[in-house]
Amino acid sequence: MRVTVVGASGFIGRHLSAALRGRGDEVVEASLRNVNAAGQACEGSDAIVQLAGAPVTTRWTARAKDEIRRSRVDATRALVDRLAQLRARPKVYVSASAVGYYGASETATFAESSPPGSDFLAEVCADWEREASRAGELGMRVAYIRTGIVLGLDGGALARLLPIFKLGFGGVIGSGRQWNSWIHIDDVVGIYLLAIDGADGALNATAPEPVRNVDFTCALASALHRPAFLPIPAFALRAIFGEGASILTTGQRVLPERTLSLGYTFQYPQITAALSS
Repeated sequence: MRVTVVGASGFIGRHLSAALRGRGDEVVEASLRNVNAAGQACEGSDAIVQLAGAPVTTRWTARAKDEIRRSRVDATRALVDRLAQLRARPKVYVSASAVGYYGASETATFAESSPPGSDFLAEVCADWEREASRAGELGMRVAYIRTGIVLGLDGGALARLLPIFKLGFGGVIGSGRQWNSWIHIDDVVGIYLLAIDGADGALNATAPEPVRNVDFTCALASALHRPAFLPIPAFALRAIFGEGASILTTGQRVLPERTLSLGYTFQYPQITAALSS
């Protein structure tokens, strides 16, 4: 199989590309910095995976929010428009998305059938998926991977947390009661492969056992044999991230119901084993 990976240089892209090559697939790497070139890289491929998007873990200024939306919604629209011009289009379009689709909540539980939320990130994710769905009008099978907090040593949230916790400066965020819907990088890759090989529609890339932030913090500190007694107050995060602090202070409890129903078996369903690895 020939797979074009847009955003192959990113955290998930690197791991997915390695896994595809490891099973004998041909990987074509592309970037949305040049939409025409990215579209051309899809010519003759069996599948395209679109992973590109500006980071959301930054202060949500008006400029930052515009870039978050533009790099996902507008860029995806331009890419699908470019795919429409190809003679030999891919048969599969797999789009990144995020659990932010459901909106932040301290009490609700979400699955793939849940409706989108109404906050900024939820609206971006819904619009992002809507633009990706246009690939279906071109005869392509379309899947959306709604990803949670990805754990890996070389990227994502864990890579940022490790230096802090290793120094003994880790601690709960805000109240610590908010849910963390996490997933090991190996399972993210496995779910993307599931989508490439046959699944369509929305799939939650979150472990089946989300944990509260206080439990996540304790598990990480235990795995590193370090203390974690310095809490990070919510007001400090709001000062740093502005509106975007809600991702960290409110969170959401997301279950991979449809992902499991399609037969995916998680390598790391529990946080302790995931962090130990």
